[in-house]
Amino acid sequence: MGLKQIDHGSAEYIQMVSLRNEILRKPLGLDFSEEELANEKNDILIAAFDDDEMVGCCMLCKITDERVKLRQMAVHENVQGKGLGAAILNFAENIARDKGYKTLFMHARESAVGFYEKLGYQINSDVFKEVNIPHYVMEKTLEV
Repeated sequence: MGLKQIDHGSAEYIQMVSLRNEILRKPLGLDFSEEELANEKNDILIAAFDDDEMVGCCMLCKITDERVKLRQMAVHENVQGKGLGAAILNFAENIARDKGYKTLFMHARESAVGFYEKLGYQINSDVFKEVNIPHYVMEKTLEV
């Protein structure tokens, strides 16, 4: 299993969009717009590979010089529950820390709250609807 940053617009990025669409969007009857994908060009794109197959991914989006948002965390169904999500998140936290961010936060689906809590994230909002499902703002202070 390998973790690395990938480039927007690359063949690996196309794989990432496909994985995110399969895991996160299709089940909700949604798809990506060209504008949404174009806006990802400044994000930090992170992917996990098993040989050449992408099995997990996430993105980090700069909000301020100290705050970064985790988005589009997805792990292929065949490898869920095997620690890959935690490994991707740890890798993302290390990148964020190296870039000087102090806080990492996300809009976590209600179904994923327990996963993030186990990794030190705390709920920081009331429940709200995003893409028609319940979410919470969760965040963690990145220790130096």
